[in-house]
Amino acid sequence: MLNSQRPYRIIISGGGTGGHIYPAVAIANQIKAISPASDILFVGAKGRMEMTRVPEAGYKIVGLWISGLQRRLTLDNLSFPLKVFSSVRASHKIIKEFKPDAVVGVGGYASGPLLYAATARNVPALVQEQNSYAGITNKLLAKRVNKVCVAYDNMSQFFPAEKLVLTGNPVRQDIMDIKEKKREALLHFGLTSEKKTILVIGGSLGARTINQSIAAGLERLAGAGYQLIWQTGKTYYPQAQELEQPYAAAGVRAFDFIKRMDLAYAAADVVISRAGALSISELCLAGKPAILVPSPNVAEDHQTKNAMALVQKDAAVLVKDKNSQQQLVQAVLDLLQNEQEQKRLSQQILTMARPNAAVDIVNELIKLIK
Repeated sequence: MLNSQRPYRIIISGGGTGGHIYPAVAIANQIKAISPASDILFVGAKGRMEMTRVPEAGYKIVGLWISGLQRRLTLDNLSFPLKVFSSVRASHKIIKEFKPDAVVGVGGYASGPLLYAATARNVPALVQEQNSYAGITNKLLAKRVNKVCVAYDNMSQFFPAEKLVLTGNPVRQDIMDIKEKKREALLHFGLTSEKKTILVIGGSLGARTINQSIAAGLERLAGAGYQLIWQTGKTYYPQAQELEQPYAAAGVRAFDFIKRMDLAYAAADVVISRAGALSISELCLAGKPAILVPSPNVAEDHQTKNAMALVQKDAAVLVKDKNSQQQLVQAVLDLLQNEQEQKRLSQQILTMARPNAAVDIVNELIKLIK
């Protein structure tokens, strides 16, 4: 365990999506919880989501000039070697000035140059891989770092087995204790306890196919007597607002973004979700019966692999994105009408929860420093 008398100096690097940023912030919060005087610096990619989200969480962040390689020939690809060289140089400077005790990479563009520079200077390093299919940055870094913290079994196909620690993904603390919040949650969303509630989440940016499938099935869902909390993302929200109006009295609620996800989970009887690593970790902790619609537009189709890790353990239902418009609404109606199946899925998904992920990752980090 951490010695809270000693402040640590830690750099946490990575980002690009909410799925990388939230675990990174959870790790930082855990370091601060145990050693409040510790100094934590984030390193992200200029122009990416982390440059605003991390300061909102109360931490300092420095941006590197780095982006990913595009799959087609673009101007960005031509400048890629220059960006890598520039970012590695900048990372050496950051490490020299900040003098970290250890560094953490959470995946995403910026963690590559930063951890490369740190390991070149023999700074203890750990990476955290959120997905069941490893990202390219983490695969490249695995040979150089001391430890790899993972969220799924069977990750030795990507990483050296002797470096692996199964910790799970760190998630927002407020999702851990939703059991007592059902009444507050229904009040918050203006819903009734007389009806069952479906929660639809397509990730922080929304999900077009899920939105279109729900839009087409609104009449059936409301007509069958179900309520709906529907996070659409910004793009689809104006359309969803119009669609919601005729069904508002029946309990259909559309949002571009839900801040109180703890209450959204607490209100839900069944959840429809993408299969990003963070969403899945949250669903496991919330213990909700889930229908997963993996996004086909992600590297290496890793969302399908994340979803299959649950489906193979009878812990979730899978609807493929391409079949969503035909099958999703029927799948949710079938599940809502089958109490036994809801209970079984809920029990199974709870067995995969890892509520102490942030604590376990920070303990591994401190072992490296010692």
